[in-house]
Amino acid sequence: MFQKLFIPNPEAEKPSPLSPRKGVIIGVGQVGLACAYSLLIQDCFDELILQDIAKDKVEGEVMDLLHGMPFLSPTDLKAGTVADEGRNADLVIITAGAAQKPGESRLNLVERNITIFKRILSDVVKNCPNAILLIVSNPVDIMTYATLKISGFPSSRVIGSGTVLDTARFRSLLARKLEIDARSVHAYIIGEHGDSEVPVWSTANVAGVKLVAKDWENLNAAEQKELSSIFDQVKNAAYEIIKRKGYTSYGIGLAVTDIVKAILRSQERVLTVSSLVDGLYDIHDVCLGLPTVVNEKGIMKTVNLALNQAEEKQLQHSAQVLREVFTQLKL
Repeated sequence: MFQKLFIPNPEAEKPSPLSPRKGVIIGVGQVGLACAYSLLIQDCFDELILQDIAKDKVEGEVMDLLHGMPFLSPTDLKAGTVADEGRNADLVIITAGAAQKPGESRLNLVERNITIFKRILSDVVKNCPNAILLIVSNPVDIMTYATLKISGFPSSRVIGSGTVLDTARFRSLLARKLEIDARSVHAYIIGEHGDSEVPVWSTANVAGVKLVAKDWENLNAAEQKELSSIFDQVKNAAYEIIKRKGYTSYGIGLAVTDIVKAILRSQERVLTVSSLVDGLYDIHDVCLGLPTVVNEKGIMKTVNLALNQAEEKQLQHSAQVLREVFTQLKL
């Protein structure tokens, strides 16, 4: 009965008993630091290494965080690199890369970040050959695909933060509209983490009750305008935040922590992470965000979400937008 619900990942491994948890964050700017802080206060790692080219800064950040350890569960926190203290880490989180400028599309960041990643990944592959790689740097779907190709790791162990934050923004806005807890809203943003992302209105629900009972073309103008307004706020959220404060940090830090907990605690969580899609929805050789089951081995299987025809076309368009960039990459 349930066989068609999931698409198994052929490269996934079977779970094994959990061991002490060791992680590395590469890139300790605003995003990396927000990730580190969130991971520490939610007791995700037994050992956490922070790596950044700005050595004095990262050492200062570590000192500052260490002074708060009496308030937290113990974590062995250090400044270092994957080549020394971070060797054989279970999970490597990469937030390094060029900063997104006001008004700049995530896709404009590609070439600068590819150069940075080639240097980073050579050390990661050598010193952490069994790690799961969690990519947060933007444009995240493209950087996830680049990481997969550069590292040579199996697709199950290369994960992007995808549309996890977009999905959280979507649920948060819907929850405020409905005046309920955001955790009770079940709705997804899929595709590119960026301008071509897709809201899945057809399956959005609260307690099994659909939020949109009709297909888009059957909605009246007022209904379409209301839904479009909510989605526009989701899609443009990062741009609006960057315009006001220069960067995003807290939301993505919490999103990354949710992904990390799903991996390290083998939670079998369904999260809209970015991973390799090859065949589903007639999409091939592209990394993008879809509801995916995540555990300690990484990507286990992808939910075969029942999209309507319009949503499937939008998702294929999103994949095409990314593919056009992939074909230009010099990997």
